[in-house]
Amino acid sequence: MPEYLETCVSPHLDSFAQSFAVANYKAATITTYRSIIRKLGQVMDAEGIEPSALTFDQAERLGRMVPRKRGQTICPHNLARRFAEHLVDIGVAQPVPLTEAQIARAALLADFETYLVKQRGLSPRTIPHTLGFARRFLDYRFGEAAIDPGRLRPADAIGFMEHVLASARRDKTVATHVRIFLQYLFGCGATATNLALSVPKTAKRWGARLPRHLSPDGVAAVLVSVRDNQRHGGRDYAMLLLMARLGLRAAEVIAIQLDDIDWRAGELLVRGKGKLHDRLPITVEVGDALSGYLREERGPATCRTLFVTHRAPHRPFKDGQIVNAILKEALKATGQKPVTPYVGSHLLRHSLATQLVNAGASLDEVGDVLRHRSRSSTMIYARLDIDGLRSVAMPWPVTGGAR
Repeated sequence: MPEYLETCVSPHLDSFAQSFAVANYKAATITTYRSIIRKLGQVMDAEGIEPSALTFDQAERLGRMVPRKRGQTICPHNLARRFAEHLVDIGVAQPVPLTEAQIARAALLADFETYLVKQRGLSPRTIPHTLGFARRFLDYRFGEAAIDPGRLRPADAIGFMEHVLASARRDKTVATHVRIFLQYLFGCGATATNLALSVPKTAKRWGARLPRHLSPDGVAAVLVSVRDNQRHGGRDYAMLLLMARLGLRAAEVIAIQLDDIDWRAGELLVRGKGKLHDRLPITVEVGDALSGYLREERGPATCRTLFVTHRAPHRPFKDGQIVNAILKEALKATGQKPVTPYVGSHLLRHSLATQLVNAGASLDEVGDVLRHRSRSSTMIYARLDIDGLRSVAMPWPVTGGAR
């Protein structure tokens, strides 16, 4: 069937395409989207579904029936859902009314979010993760049925943790998120006992290892590899350089706003953990990288976030996973094998601390650079001070006396 044939979605194609044009999507991308939605219209006609009756679930199901071209990175079912959302926005379709169980669940989660903000004081980056685990826990225990927190038992929390950890290679935060949710349920009177006390701690065998780090030459090789990327090397280089030279965390890097850079004073405002802000000096190397990215590479974004996606509509990143992906590709390109299967962005932060320890810096100085609030966080780097450890090591016992 020809793509240009009129279908039930044809009257709404122009407004759907315009929504992407306003967001600075490229013309070629918009053309591809129009083609996919035309094919979705053909499937809808064959199924006898009008745009006014299209639900989100139906859109995803029908989108999976749209033929996908070889090498096409766009998922038709995701685009189909966005088209269904667009139909609701323009008043063509009506959102499906929620059931009583869904309304009760949404109210509970909304109240839990308020609790996280006002009473726990969690950061905007942490709240979605905690809410997500609460939602998954309710789905695991009650499914689509009405929720009844009074029926929860310790075995439910433990079973959920086992369920999550069975599919996750490493996730030490499951117990923390579940414990917070159970504390909230007890505090608001939804449960008779504090089930958070029954949640076991997650094993942390990895804590006995030395901090993962690269040698100075290894860090330099990673930075050069990233900088040589022709498409978005300036952005990726500046992001990794902030971690390698200033010790920033991935979440702190993607949270930087344009107004956080004081070019005259040569300072950078860092939005750290626990809603704490610090000011760090911008070195010449870091300043050159940031200015080069702003002049030559950053797209016409409407937001004030410093680092944005390379493709339109040039949005801020949702989380720090983009930094992990950049680092993994750089390690692969430079032929450096990680010391453990999991490699996160803290690799560069650990490398900076290791260089400081090897250069003779004290643990207090390392803690100041990394902005640790507790000395216990810095103590892991004491294992790297080989000369200091050798001076306090007990002689090895052998036959005939210690040596």
